[in-house]
Amino acid sequence: MLDLLLHPLDTWLGAALPASAPTEATETADYWYQGYCPRTRQHYGLPRTALAKAAAQRLMAQLPAPDSGKGKMYGVLVVQTPTGIGVLKAFSGLWQGQAQVPGWVPPIPGRSQVALQEARTLDALETIKDRLLVLQNLPERESYARWQQEQAEARQTLNQQHRDRKQARDRHRQTLVCTLAGESLTSALATLEQESRGDKAELRQFKQRWRDRLASLEATIQSADAEIVALKQQRRDLSRQLQAEMHAAYTLTNFAGESLAIQNLAAQGNLPTGTGDCCAPKLLHAAAQLGLVPLAMAEFWWGPHQGDKQPGKFYGACTDRCQPIMGFLLSGLSAQVLAAADIPVGAQHAAPLQVGNMPPGFEIPVLYQDQWLIAVDKPAGLLSVPGRYSDRQDSVLTRLRSALPEGAFLQPVHRLDQDTSGVLLLALDAETHRQLCQQFEQRQVQKAYQAIVVGTVAKSSGIIDLPLWGDPTQRPRQQVNWQQGKPSQTKFEVLHREGALARIAFYPLTGRTHQLRVHAAHPQGLNAPIWGDRLYSHSKPGQRLHLHAERLQFIHPHKQDAISFNSPLPF
Repeated sequence: MLDLLLHPLDTWLGAALPASAPTEATETADYWYQGYCPRTRQHYGLPRTALAKAAAQRLMAQLPAPDSGKGKMYGVLVVQTPTGIGVLKAFSGLWQGQAQVPGWVPPIPGRSQVALQEARTLDALETIKDRLLVLQNLPERESYARWQQEQAEARQTLNQQHRDRKQARDRHRQTLVCTLAGESLTSALATLEQESRGDKAELRQFKQRWRDRLASLEATIQSADAEIVALKQQRRDLSRQLQAEMHAAYTLTNFAGESLAIQNLAAQGNLPTGTGDCCAPKLLHAAAQLGLVPLAMAEFWWGPHQGDKQPGKFYGACTDRCQPIMGFLLSGLSAQVLAAADIPVGAQHAAPLQVGNMPPGFEIPVLYQDQWLIAVDKPAGLLSVPGRYSDRQDSVLTRLRSALPEGAFLQPVHRLDQDTSGVLLLALDAETHRQLCQQFEQRQVQKAYQAIVVGTVAKSSGIIDLPLWGDPTQRPRQQVNWQQGKPSQTKFEVLHREGALARIAFYPLTGRTHQLRVHAAHPQGLNAPIWGDRLYSHSKPGQRLHLHAERLQFIHPHKQDAISFNSPLPF
């Protein structure tokens, strides 16, 4: 089998391989496949090098033109064998309808075990899809919409007739009051009142006629909508069942010789259907089973331009399917291989952030950094992440990324408003990012802010509970909205009062956009806006927002210790 899958590197590239090529290639790595292994609780990495990219470009030359057929990801793995260096190649999913193609790495074992169930489920899903299309395109829906339009037009005409009659009656009533008296006036006014009651009765009859006319259509549509809801739930259940069966059947092997079902790697969250079908897991699993030592890997998109995918461009491990299992797949890499790339065994390869190398005036104070995460002291006026337009690209994220190798993982776990200063937390690998985001979502993170507000705060402490909603027409402003707003709670404590100002400690229990700013300014909150708030108060231009993220405390996702970061108050 090895002879069928392994392509000697010198033959593959069409030239003799220099003896120093593997070491030189790792030194030119522009991306690292890396991950956290839940078994060893350590991080591992594998580079994408110039050598791997050259091998990938050779594969591109062998493929059909990228504008023909459907696109997909392809990959190559440069490996060390007892006799030299070779290349393995793989494709994601199916290739021309086939899962197994001579010369290509085979799929992860296990798909054949669920092939029958997969076929049945896919047939059932297709049937559900067809039924949903029928229900969503019922002719009754078109009739109902057309009749509703007719009803609206008829109602508009009737309303105008009633308004014209009312105006005529009002004019007649004024004339009667001026020209008649006694019983004659009473009788004439009663006639007008009877006409008014007649209009109201006509409107009631109009509504009833249309209710009767639309009733059967409404019943049909409501029944169809109920069936749609049930079918969508059935579709979700079938997909989840198939996903669970696939993950139980798919077995991955790593370089420590361990084999594990994918479902055992999803203990901390569900993995999507298709996990294990991408080229990176196929390549690493095959190399581990064949006893080959990986040196470098490269994946690229080949096919028509699709979204952010461009033909011939290199991409890293996909976030949803590959990143969660990458640590286990890389586990067991030998010390010799990792030493060639200057990676400590079991450690993530992440170059330390050299913030001192940033241009003057662009430095960001680092409060803490290890191989998994970094906490910085964000200055007021700087975005947490780049904005949508070209004039809003300067941010904490873009500045820090400039200090890391190209392609290195760096993602913020939460955000601070541009005008807010203080502790901002970022993750240096996808698994750490996922675990920290989960702590924020489950409200396991303790946050403390300090602010100076303008106004008289009646209570010395309490909880503000006002639902917030972002009006799309007034972005980025948020407002209290009891119908559409999301639950938002903030604990507060008055620390000091001085004249018209008060220093407040805020402890947000939820994390809505502008939560502290709205809760401070709203009359049902503190009724005292934060000093310098340009959106929710009348502040002078150039005055900073006096809101500071003072402390952040959470459980370190890998050390499992409580960790707390503090930023000194700037005001």
